[in-house]
Amino acid sequence: MTLEEYLSSLKGRRVAVVGYGVSNAPLTELLLSHGCDVTVRDKRTPLQFADAEILKERGAKLRLGEDYLGELTEDVIFRTPGLHPFTPELVEAVKNGSELTSEMEAFFKVCPCHTIAVTGSDGKTTTSTLIATLLKESGHTVYLGGNIGAPLLDKVPKMQKNDFAVLELSSFQLHSMKCRPEVAVITNISPNHLDVHPTLEDYIDAKTNIYKMQDKSCRLVLNADDAHTPAFASEAKSDIRYFAYGHSIPSGCFCVDELIYSAHNYEVREIDTTSGILIPGIHNVENFMAAYAATDGYITDTAFRHVAKTFPGVAHRIELIREWNGVKFYNDSIASSPTRTIAGLRCFTKVKPILIAGGHDKYVPFEDLGTEIVERVKALYLTGETAERIKKAVLDTPGYNRLTLPIYIIDDFKEVVLAAANSAEEGDVVILSPACSSFDKFKNFVERGNTFRSIVLGLE
Repeated sequence: MTLEEYLSSLKGRRVAVVGYGVSNAPLTELLLSHGCDVTVRDKRTPLQFADAEILKERGAKLRLGEDYLGELTEDVIFRTPGLHPFTPELVEAVKNGSELTSEMEAFFKVCPCHTIAVTGSDGKTTTSTLIATLLKESGHTVYLGGNIGAPLLDKVPKMQKNDFAVLELSSFQLHSMKCRPEVAVITNISPNHLDVHPTLEDYIDAKTNIYKMQDKSCRLVLNADDAHTPAFASEAKSDIRYFAYGHSIPSGCFCVDELIYSAHNYEVREIDTTSGILIPGIHNVENFMAAYAATDGYITDTAFRHVAKTFPGVAHRIELIREWNGVKFYNDSIASSPTRTIAGLRCFTKVKPILIAGGHDKYVPFEDLGTEIVERVKALYLTGETAERIKKAVLDTPGYNRLTLPIYIIDDFKEVVLAAANSAEEGDVVILSPACSSFDKFKNFVERGNTFRSIVLGLE
C-alpha cells in the first residue's frame, strides 16, 4: 500500500489524533493536507496549547483539557506512544468499533524501503544509531526515526526501494502494534516502565510484537546471554542471529579475548578488536555486535572498523562534558534503568566514580544496583522520588561501609550536582547516571542531561 492509498482510505472516516507531540504533529499536518476529518485530542488546556488557532484554521477540531478523551467515538484513533492501549477510554472505543493505531504502525503499512527495527530495555538508541551509521558508511541512504525522536511517515514520499528505515521502538510504541520489520533486534530485557505496564509480563509481551509477524525471510537478532532469548527464539519464525560477549555462537557476531568475530553457521571470521572501538564499556561492544549482526550482508567490514574507531557515541550516553580542576564529568542521563547505570559504572575500571542517581519511580527493583554501587562507587548523591529506595538498596547490601561510601540525599537537582562537584578531588570522575526516568523533575532525559551539562559548564 502506498502512502497516497492509505491516506485516501481515511477520507470519509472520522480520525482522532490523541496527543499532539513529536510524532503526531507531522501526522496531523499530513492528514489535514489530504482532506481528512481530524480531531486533535490533547490533555493541555486551550491556554497551554500554542497551536490551537493554527490547527483550527487548517480545519481540525480540538478536544483539549482534562476531558480530552471524553466521547471518543472516532472511526480511527492514532494514539501517542505514551498513552497505554489499556486506557479505559481507548478500550471502550475499540469495543465500540474504533480502529486503534499509531503513526508508527501506519508507517510500517506504507514504507517502500528496507526496515530495521530495534527494541530492548537498554542500548536501543546507540544500537539504532550505529546501524544507521554503518549503513551510511557503506553507501546506503538511511532514515533514522521512531522513538529516537524523528517521525518518518511524512518522509515516505522521498524513500526509494533500496533505502533503509532504521527504527528505534519502545514498549509503548510496540504495545498492540502490528509490524513486520525485515530485521528486528532485541538488545536485552530487564524490568522497566512498571509504572505504566501493569506487569513485567505485559512489558515483555509488548517487546515481542517486534518479531511476531516476521517469517523465515526476516531476520531476528537476539542477545545470546539474555534470560528471555530462548523463549523468543523458540517462538519466532525468523532467521535467528545472535550477539554474545565471552563465547562463540553459531550465527551472528561475538567477542572472545577482545577479538570480534562474524559467524555464519559456525564459519568464523575476525572483523575487529575491542580496542578498535572508541566508546568505552562492554555494553558498547555488545551494541556494536548487535548492529553488525543486524546489518551483516548490507555493510563491509571496512565500514565497521571505520565506524568503530570514529563513532563518538550519542549525547547523554556516558558523554564526557568537561574536565575541571582535574575532575572529569560524564553525562549518562539516558540511563533510566538500573541495568543501564550498572553498565555505565562498569566502564570505569581504574577509578571509582562519584555517582549522581535517582529520579522518577518506575517501581523497578534496585537490589542489583545496590550491589554494584557498593563495589564500584566512591560517593553517592541521590535526588528525586527514588532517593530513599536506592539508599535502602545500598544500605541492605552486604559489605556496605558508610565510611568508605558516603550517601547524600539532596532534592534540588542543581544543588546535588554542585555538591557532588565540590566533593570531587583531582583524578575523580563525577557521573550523572540516574537509573530512573526523569519525569519527576524534567520533561525527558534530554532536558535532564542538558541541565546537568549547563551546571557543569558553569563551574568556576
